[in-house]
Amino acid sequence: MPNKMSDKKPSRRGALTALGAAGLAGVGVIALRRPDRGAGGHDAYFKAVSAALREAKIAQPTLVVDRARLAANIAAVKTNLAGSNMGVRVVVKSLPAIGLIDAVADGLKTDRFMVFNGEMLGEMRQRRPEADLLLGKPLPAMLAAEHLDKFTGSDAAHPGPQWLIDTPERLAQYSALARARNLKARVNFEIDVGLHRGGFADAAALARAVDLAKADPNIEISGLMGYDPHVPKTPRPKAAFAQVQQVYKAARQVLAEKLGGDPGRFTLNTAGSPTYLLHAHDPYANEVSIGSAFVKPVDFDLATLATHVPAAFIATPVIKALPRMQIPSLEALSSVMTFFDPNSERAFFMFGGHWMAVPVSPPGLQYNDLFGRSSNQELLTGSRRVDLKPDDYVFLRPKQSEAVFLQFGDIAAYDQGRITERWPTFPVSA
Repeated sequence: MPNKMSDKKPSRRGALTALGAAGLAGVGVIALRRPDRGAGGHDAYFKAVSAALREAKIAQPTLVVDRARLAANIAAVKTNLAGSNMGVRVVVKSLPAIGLIDAVADGLKTDRFMVFNGEMLGEMRQRRPEADLLLGKPLPAMLAAEHLDKFTGSDAAHPGPQWLIDTPERLAQYSALARARNLKARVNFEIDVGLHRGGFADAAALARAVDLAKADPNIEISGLMGYDPHVPKTPRPKAAFAQVQQVYKAARQVLAEKLGGDPGRFTLNTAGSPTYLLHAHDPYANEVSIGSAFVKPVDFDLATLATHVPAAFIATPVIKALPRMQIPSLEALSSVMTFFDPNSERAFFMFGGHWMAVPVSPPGLQYNDLFGRSSNQELLTGSRRVDLKPDDYVFLRPKQSEAVFLQFGDIAAYDQGRITERWPTFPVSA
């Protein structure tokens, strides 16, 4: 008996349904494709920086700081703090070159600095002997002893740095260092304002430490430090900042009760680049610490720093520009990958790499996770619309300034179309 179903001709409706399903599948595949982000070559700004680098005969990875943009960020700090009595303490680790530090400090007319290790502490004591130096993290007693042995007696009129104290045990260590050298150690108490990275956790703990210091002839209390970079990143920034204020108010009250007089005579340090603007009219602290905001790396693209502009870039030459990106042992998949992501079509190998940085110019460059990272010749990929050839420069924005700025030797200061200065960086240190 013949199979009647097999004799049935496909209906027009069925054909259209099948065609529609295939079309939807095609639309789904196309929807997975990434947009082509290539936009030719550098814009006018990066063309000008490229020309300046060529004129200066710089052909290796270099950290470039734009002096006009740096000045704009200094002006932003002045504007944001205008009308307040808030002083500014420049964070050395975020600007680790004396030329860069001088530009910022002179622009703000400040001699207050925050340092974070023995190497930079020594450098700043030598280069700016009259400066007011506050430690931004507790220095191990062994390093503090090394510093004291080097500088005690060399500038007897200078009161020395403000050592950061986070525990009674560390206070005892510094007291012993001072007693052995017949001097007074200035100490600044770290208070936990919500970051929970150590320091005195509450007013009672701080009060006990102040009592110990007050009774110690080898110790001079210099103030408080409460760091709060967590605030803009919390689910409820306003509530987190209100907590910071309450903790600082209580800590300030401890100083008033234990030491008498106006606590404003002490160094009452707070904030950091992400939060300094919030403290513009702080009734409890009297100075803010700022460093990275002056050069604005990627990690500082925050609403609180909206008036600041990126002022630092890594510039490095392109070594090889290949027409096609190929993954070793997966060459056959290259066409599939470029179909779904046209920004992986071409391969550009640059001089150096593996920095904490993101490519910004020419537009459309990206890293390739399958190929991996390299400190020697890093691969960046782009679409056919990216206009780059060997010896052209690629520009990247650092994600942070501390540590990253120390990886390139002298910083190139860019100003009005030229590299006008080279700023030696501090010795590499953590």
